[in-house]
Amino acid sequence: MIRVRNHPMAALAVLALGVFMTLLDLTIVNIAIPSILDGLHASLDQVLWVLNAYSLFYAVLLITSARLGDIYGPRNLFAVGIVIFTIASGFSALAQDPTQLIVSRGLQGLGAAVLAPQGMPLMLSLFSAERRGGVFAIYGTIAGLAVVAGPTVGGFLVSHFGWRSIFTVNLPVGVITLALAMLLIPDLRPGRKHRLDVAGVALATAGLIAVVFGLIEGQRYDWGVVTGFITIPEIIAAGIVLLAAFLYHQFRRQGNEPLLPFEVFKDRNFAVMALVMATMGFAILGLYLPLTIYLQSVLGLSAIDAGLVIAIQPLTTMFVSGVAAALSQKVNGKYLLIPGLLILAAGSGYIDWAAHAASSRWDFVPGLIASGLGMGFIWTPVFSIATRDLPAHLGGVASGVINTIQELGGVLASALVGAFLQNRLALALHDHAVVASGQLPDQYRATFVSGFSNAAHSGFEVGAGQSGTAAQMPAQVAALAHSVFTSAFVDAMHPTLVLPIVALVIAAAATAFVRGRRPVALAMHEEQEAVA
Repeated sequence: MIRVRNHPMAALAVLALGVFMTLLDLTIVNIAIPSILDGLHASLDQVLWVLNAYSLFYAVLLITSARLGDIYGPRNLFAVGIVIFTIASGFSALAQDPTQLIVSRGLQGLGAAVLAPQGMPLMLSLFSAERRGGVFAIYGTIAGLAVVAGPTVGGFLVSHFGWRSIFTVNLPVGVITLALAMLLIPDLRPGRKHRLDVAGVALATAGLIAVVFGLIEGQRYDWGVVTGFITIPEIIAAGIVLLAAFLYHQFRRQGNEPLLPFEVFKDRNFAVMALVMATMGFAILGLYLPLTIYLQSVLGLSAIDAGLVIAIQPLTTMFVSGVAAALSQKVNGKYLLIPGLLILAAGSGYIDWAAHAASSRWDFVPGLIASGLGMGFIWTPVFSIATRDLPAHLGGVASGVINTIQELGGVLASALVGAFLQNRLALALHDHAVVASGQLPDQYRATFVSGFSNAAHSGFEVGAGQSGTAAQMPAQVAALAHSVFTSAFVDAMHPTLVLPIVALVIAAAATAFVRGRRPVALAMHEEQEAVA
């Protein structure tokens, strides 16, 4: 037993399996969105909460769980995270309504937050400095495989076994991972004393939930009264006040283990890379949330066909990453990042341009290849640039902060992009319904228009089987209703995709301010690592 636990590569394999499970689940859920919308009769704002419940818990608790790992041992926290994630997967599979699924997904996010940060300290302890580069490359490759496999595996499961299967598949994997973790990962106990910032977690969580709730649910309430005297603007304002209070609280705790250490942002490269990571979180979800719904609900593709289309992008990224890694050893990383961000923006722009109600799936291949090419030149240098000039004692904290910022970028994207998409969809549905109603007998026109015009108040149902009011109309009206929905969704999608494109261009401009290598600082950094 002792000999097995002292085998670092075996421990690495288990850690990678845990991370693979959480990342695979995240990408699988994205491709299953239209089927979940149909299966639970969920609305667009509810499915946004299915995504955000996971990301909110993951982002806010990531740094805290890393510190708990220092206290109680990373192996033990990793095992606890696997247990929570696996149980939450079972609850997700059993969900009978959108609220149950949202709560279960939040629990999944908690499990992912507990297990995810434990790999870094374990790898630093198990592998010598000269072996860590290869180890991190393996870890990154596994993560990349999860991203690639997500759309195709998810599409296959949803098409053949239904959307619940994307959660039940985690049950045997979770049990196996837990058993292997207890068998193969050594129980290292740093035993460091930490002051956990419970107040900071509470302020950040409450503030983010308030802002996200206001943005996602705003269209449903016409951006006005929710209940009594409480309005959507007041909820958003309260969230902003809570986030400001969080920042003030962090300012007061800078000498006492804050959740957000301001010291890391004094390094210009880290600050710029934090912006890039937030932008990537924003851009990826901002692009693929509308695109996933479009491929299945507008073009009528099955989940597996939509997954195969989207898989073109991460496959391209994997092939390009090797070239980017070699180039990053020869040139300043910003000369890869800037073109990478701009190419990703251009690829996203092409996808936006190619999206029409009657488009073919193959129309998007050039844009997906271009966006994959861009991503390949982004992920490779971003972490090395971010941590290159930081003191060694800030390395672990910086990793937690930058991953948290990326997740928060995704949360902000789903809220902002979701709010904008719903607003544009409400206007487009009304306009197209008015025009299309001219083809109907008089007795159906008012009902037809009002059905689409009032869709926002009950929540947009935009799953693959939805077509607005078609279910309440005679059979001959169904085709017209579907035409209204598909045309309106495309009209709403076009300006929505501009948001992540603009964000990518801004991030590319900011990357121009990245400093080049500083030999003295780099030498000091390596010396500190060697001493540590």
